[in-house]
Amino acid sequence: MTSFDRITFDPQIMGGQACVRGMRIPVSLIINLVANGKSFEQIIKEFPDLEEEDIQQCLQYASWLAKEETHEWITAR
Repeated sequence: MTSFDRITFDPQIMGGQACVRGMRIPVSLIINLVANGKSFEQIIKEFPDLEEEDIQQCLQYASWLAKEETHEWITAR
């Protein structure tokens, strides 16, 4: 199992969704910003409490989730 020490889950913060280091910054927000072309530098400028390692770990976490489970796609005929 991969260790994600910068990804936290707390029911009292953002409804328990994956956040960065207990802050009210959801992993999904960071992934969305990167997916829409924001650089690490731009993201850190918008969220100065973030570190480059936080963003990198968000990407690693998303990658881990995406490969965690595979499903066979069957099309109806």
